[in-house]
Amino acid sequence: MKKEVFAFIDRAEQTAVELETELSKRPAISPSSGGEGELEKAEFLAAWLAARGITRLERHDAPDARAKGGVRPNLVATIPGKNDDGGASRLWIMSHLDIVPPGDPALWDADPYTVVRRDDGPLGPRVVGRGVEDNQQGIVSSVIAAFAFTALGIVPERTVKLLFCADEEVGSAYGIAWLMENRDLFRKNDRVLIPDSGDERGSAIEIAEKNILWAQFTVRGVQAHGSRPDLGVNARLAGADLALSLHDGLNRKFSETDALFEPAFSTFEPTKQEANVPNVNTIPAEDIFCMDMRILPRYRIQEVCAEIDRITAEVEKRRGVTVAREILQAVESRATPENAPLIRELSAAIGDVYGTASRPVGIGGGTVASWLRNAGMDAAVWCRICETAHQPNEYALLANILGDAKVMASLMLSPA
Repeated sequence: MKKEVFAFIDRAEQTAVELETELSKRPAISPSSGGEGELEKAEFLAAWLAARGITRLERHDAPDARAKGGVRPNLVATIPGKNDDGGASRLWIMSHLDIVPPGDPALWDADPYTVVRRDDGPLGPRVVGRGVEDNQQGIVSSVIAAFAFTALGIVPERTVKLLFCADEEVGSAYGIAWLMENRDLFRKNDRVLIPDSGDERGSAIEIAEKNILWAQFTVRGVQAHGSRPDLGVNARLAGADLALSLHDGLNRKFSETDALFEPAFSTFEPTKQEANVPNVNTIPAEDIFCMDMRILPRYRIQEVCAEIDRITAEVEKRRGVTVAREILQAVESRATPENAPLIRELSAAIGDVYGTASRPVGIGGGTVASWLRNAGMDAAVWCRICETAHQPNEYALLANILGDAKVMASLMLSPA
């Protein structure tokens, strides 16, 4: 049975090119980035699937008045399995419909939304265009894998759910976050593969994420002439002191390491700095800066916030300022166990298809997996990619698209 499915996927190269081409013709850019959303892309994909026998389709539209049609669509395609009762574990493969803007068109060799097939170079045949790797490779691989089953009349061992989400690139408020709050789609024993990150060998299976804490600090002092610092309280100086004190103090306090992650330690980085006074010879009364903190899961965000407040109080006393702290984002994420069935099955499939030994990894960035893991599900973020996402002349190798489809098909054939 697997041999038949793999042979079908091997014959699907042109289908992959055509599907990539059609998807890129329909730029699904968030209204936050100047686009119209994902509606046209979702409608095309639903029609394409239905024409090929994948007819159990449902749309879950998050309202967004800024987008075309007033909605941000989340599309689910279901391929019923042999064990399709109400409590059985299902396999979800979750990709995202939205893309990022192409950036400066002068950096592209061709129109970003017109896919070009290239057969030159040492990497083999590839398609070039905005979105072809992020995340249309995941979309196309999952669709071809599912299409192989319907075309061959093979029923997968477990029910397969393909989820094509909105809004992943700009925070997921209209995608997985909205679905988790407004729909009851998942079961805790479901397994979820998210083909949206990986490496060139296909060896890295992301099972954990660092906790994310973004904060903004507003330091207030007393404005004065640049020549009379004795008559003011320099908020800029106090802000610099606070940024350094937080960076150094938090690194000392939360200093443990974990080799699962790269880097293996927590990071506490001052980042964005707001403008203050417009002229050189005025001591500012206000200084505003932000910090991006990626924290090993062994530390709770509450612990970190308590230490931030302690350090802040010291700087306030030392500098004679007041500081207001605003949390911009705070996300804690449960890890998927390294020995979870999903990880074992995925590792075996990667070895079978690519001949590669896999390894669990943790990342500092946030993915949609955190919502699912925190709801009690095992989720893995994996694909074999060239990591050209968001770059000019983004490309996806056809060997990766079809190889990933085989890995996904192997998971569909695993016992429920």
